[in-house]
Amino acid sequence: MTVVADESQALIGSLSAGVLDTPVRPGVFAGRPAPDGRTLMDILGETARRFPNAPAVDDGTGALSYRALLTEVDGLRLRLKAEGIGVGDRVGVRVPSGTADLYVAILGVLAVGAAYVPVDAEDPDERAELVFSEAGTCAVLGAGLELVARGSGGGVSGRPGPEDDAWIIFTSGSTGRPKGVAVTHRSAAAFVDAEAGLFLAEEPMGPGDRVLAGLSVAFDASCEEMWLAWRSGACLVPAPRSLVRTGLDLGPWLVEQEITVVSTVPTLAALWPVEALDDVRLLIFGGEACPPELAERMAVEGREVWNTYGPTEATVVACAARLTGEGPVRIGLPLDGWELAVVDARGEVVPMGTVGELVIGGVGLARYLDPAKDAEKYAALPSLGWSRAYRSGDLVRAEEAGLLFVGRADEQVKLGGRRIELGEVDAALQALPGVAGAAAAIRTTPAGHQMLVGYVVTTGSGAP
Repeated sequence: MTVVADESQALIGSLSAGVLDTPVRPGVFAGRPAPDGRTLMDILGETARRFPNAPAVDDGTGALSYRALLTEVDGLRLRLKAEGIGVGDRVGVRVPSGTADLYVAILGVLAVGAAYVPVDAEDPDERAELVFSEAGTCAVLGAGLELVARGSGGGVSGRPGPEDDAWIIFTSGSTGRPKGVAVTHRSAAAFVDAEAGLFLAEEPMGPGDRVLAGLSVAFDASCEEMWLAWRSGACLVPAPRSLVRTGLDLGPWLVEQEITVVSTVPTLAALWPVEALDDVRLLIFGGEACPPELAERMAVEGREVWNTYGPTEATVVACAARLTGEGPVRIGLPLDGWELAVVDARGEVVPMGTVGELVIGGVGLARYLDPAKDAEKYAALPSLGWSRAYRSGDLVRAEEAGLLFVGRADEQVKLGGRRIELGEVDAALQALPGVAGAAAAIRTTPAGHQMLVGYVVTTGSGAP
């Protein structure tokens, strides 16, 4: 490790002097500069002006055009404003999945200038209460857009700006408590704009496209689904939760609904028959490693297939790679506005071809609600002069063609695209009555499916 660190320091020194004395480049990657800051509501407003009559959301009960959607959103904005909710506030969203109301709720909160804090409607009440309390929500929107006050709104009346928070999403925590991550409009809009310039560049998305909404809004990848549609004038099509839960039955539904754009986890896509994706011209994988055989099967003529990578802490996606079905499955190169570095244990940049921890910088950096955790995970990276950077805990190999994911440097795992800290599961099991000790692990079934398994020792059992 000392040799690698010394080489990295020499490389950085030669770059700062403007002279590269070695053919080996350092493992640093940067996208093009991000555009000027704007808000998600700026994006939606621009799309609605271009395509007012195009369908924006179709939940099966009747499509809402962009004009009609904005009318619904503005009505909710006025309701929230009348309750004293404004810029700087946080509003919980716990509206049933698969409904247009869910998306009206999210956009209404954004329109009034508050940040939305999503919890899946099917999550336990205890989880919802923990998230809403940790986030300091002043109200919660539920089924039927019912508004339940949790305190008085203290926000400023007006429209949100780029530096205001857009959403707060909670991720798994190693201590047993979820971690709240706040993302600003500037970061969110930069992500949306970067993806719009990346995917389907030759035949951009538009009103003729229909985008699957199959992910829980408590999962940050749902933001990709929503804004792939609303940035381009396409229609967001929420899938019934019952179909998403089974996975296999979702395939025929995609055909029936004429879905053309899908963002999903590889595990789910692997369940669908190939013909279920015949109409899909953009397929995006994320949330977990993509098997090479799946990439080969899905990358057919007339369809773009992408593999994306990004933690919640860096605004959904930090880098992406086009998959052709040939060669290794990479996580790729940074989006416009994002910066990536591969470093050793001392924080020094490693040379190309070397494995190290992925550190993320740039416009996508979010922040933890917990100041101590924020200072720990978003510390400076002196070797590159970055004043703030996110240490991902992911090990990658730096290569000119794009990053290769290698594994984790800790006990965090992924299941169905969701990050899971095994320590959080351990803590939840140990808190159960009659449990003296517990441990969790990921196991693979004979059919090849992964599942989360908990092992417990009960009190008085005599077991070690």
